[in-house]
Amino acid sequence: MPADGVAHLSRVPGAGLEAPARDARVIVIGNEKGGAGKSTVSIHLSVALLRTGKKVGVIDLDVRQRSLTRYLENRVRWAQNTGATLVMPEIVRVEASQERDLDRAEAEESERFQSGLARLKQTCDFILIDAPGGDTFLSRTAHRRADTLITPLNDSFVDFDLLGDVNPQTLEVLRPSFYSEMVWDCRKKKAQTSRRPIDWVVMRNRMSPLAARNKERVGGALENLSKRIGFRLAPGLSERVIYRELFPAGLTLLDLTEAGSNVAFTMSHKAARQELRDLVIVLQLPELAGASIDF
Repeated sequence: MPADGVAHLSRVPGAGLEAPARDARVIVIGNEKGGAGKSTVSIHLSVALLRTGKKVGVIDLDVRQRSLTRYLENRVRWAQNTGATLVMPEIVRVEASQERDLDRAEAEESERFQSGLARLKQTCDFILIDAPGGDTFLSRTAHRRADTLITPLNDSFVDFDLLGDVNPQTLEVLRPSFYSEMVWDCRKKKAQTSRRPIDWVVMRNRMSPLAARNKERVGGALENLSKRIGFRLAPGLSERVIYRELFPAGLTLLDLTEAGSNVAFTMSHKAARQELRDLVIVLQLPELAGASIDF
């Protein structure tokens, strides 16, 4: 482990702190509840952006699970074992401080995060940050640096509670919840230091393809809440077994038709690719204006 506490899975040749920083867009994948598919969204979005010809960096802040880091390690191993040519982002993993004093620990973690972010800004057009699944100092620090915040949300009122409380009979939004208040606080703090606002996008993830009353009720409640606290709704990724099957190989849906993949490409996978394409379009990233999204 380097002395600065920032581990690198891969490095871009020639990258150095003396190079001028790019105006990279910082995309934070944030949700304080586990199991919403943050790492799946992170890896698929990073590969999708790489496929448009952009340079992408990734920061894994989940100091416990490290799902995104393990996903990319599996991807490197798969490429080495099969000889397949796979696009890869540059990844930085920020280690948690071992300091017992809270102030010193937070200062050390902040320095590690800022150092990793600055390093990626030398070479990248986009920087994706997989935030921890909890309210931590690193998570709040990352949210304050977001240009685009993506919150994957399982399509149920259990996960809706992350954003707001609703009247169970009328679905009227009673009040924003703890995560929404945290995002609002991060928006205010960023506004004090930067003129670049945070574009907050909530994904309805793992949606059932079948029409259901609960699905309609969750959708209605999200529409109401979006107008109150200021986020945009985006189509998410449907519940599919393929996402779990791809993890050990480090592959994404966008790799299945490439040489070296031993997974048969089906109509279901084609539909899933379309979901990912729709997500990229709905994000309305200015840096992709005029870019070809042909996956």
